Amino acid sequence: MPRGMFRIGQIAGSDVLVSGSWFLIAGLIALIMAPRVDQVQSGLGVWKYVVGLAFAIALYLAVLLHEASHAVVARRFGFRVHSITLHFLGGATAIEGEAQRPRQEFWIAVVGPLTSILVGAGALGLWFVIPEGLLRLVVEGLAGANLLIGVLNLVPGLPLDGGRVLKAGVWAVTGRVETGTTVAAWGGRVLALLVGAWALWSTQFGSITSPLILGIVAIFLWTGASQALAVSQISRQFGRLDPVRLARRGLAVAPDLPLAEAVRRAREAEAGGIVTVTSDGRPSGLVNEDAARAVPEERRPWVPVSSVAHAIGPERTLPADVSGAALLETLRHNPATEYLLLNPDGSVYGVLVTSDVLRLVRRSG
Repeated sequence: MPRGMFRIGQIAGSDVLVSGSWFLIAGLIALIMAPRVDQVQSGLGVWKYVVGLAFAIALYLAVLLHEASHAVVARRFGFRVHSITLHFLGGATAIEGEAQRPRQEFWIAVVGPLTSILVGAGALGLWFVIPEGLLRLVVEGLAGANLLIGVLNLVPGLPLDGGRVLKAGVWAVTGRVETGTTVAAWGGRVLALLVGAWALWSTQFGSITSPLILGIVAIFLWTGASQALAVSQISRQFGRLDPVRLARRGLAVAPDLPLAEAVRRAREAEAGGIVTVTSDGRPSGLVNEDAARAVPEERRPWVPVSSVAHAIGPERTLPADVSGAALLETLRHNPATEYLLLNPDGSVYGVLVTSDVLRLVRRSG
């Protein structure tokens, strides 16, 4: 559980988390709503803030429905959804992996704003049949807020849902996901600049709250768009990468072989990696280069090579023909210092060292 987060339940098998910052925003909404509550029904005293807090809860339940729709569609496409988080700027859905086709990107993105618009339209319909009073006030606020959230989220710029819709469209036309991300991210940067200009312009009217909120939104948009650009650039570099050419030759040794002898044999064979194997030849461990180097020279004859080796599991093995894009996904979800490349028959092809990959990526960038 991240610090400052509270788990309030599950939706579609995903944890629902609430950021501590939400309570600050809920209190702010209650303060903003209080004068309007007084207009509708005076004499409530402190209860007018309770009504404002009830509206804040209802609003964030609508935001939760928006994010839950993202989660449900993502799961329908086979993606794992870690969590849904409500925070001071709205919500976020943590989906593992990236869309493989433009259609997936489009539907996962667009369903959220469509849900908000439908909720807003439903609340607007109720507004016409509910008599005047506090309930009508809450429904009125929900209608306006959800319609605003739905429409604004369709603005074509990352990190908004509309940016992902634009990304899907450009991706479908060009056939390149990186091009779609770049176009949508620059759309987000332009939007951030416009919101920032709006914040500066609004300072002329003497209000502090409005420029502050707009400034926070502008920073949020610029940061999200910039992160998307950075990820797109890294993805493009990894897409051009041939990990197999970077693989070091792997030397197979017995786990109980002294480290000094294993290092001597590796140097003699000009191998860049050491792999421990069982008696029947199956790889069992991958020697960590830094751990082996940290063992003093005088101790190496008495230290078994297995003591500086990581156990080999599925997360540390890759096929010998792994692509750059597949390697990037592995680095994201199963980071390690070394990976073992295996031939289709299970034999050792070589050792891929993460630092070698990152060095090449930085050089090409």
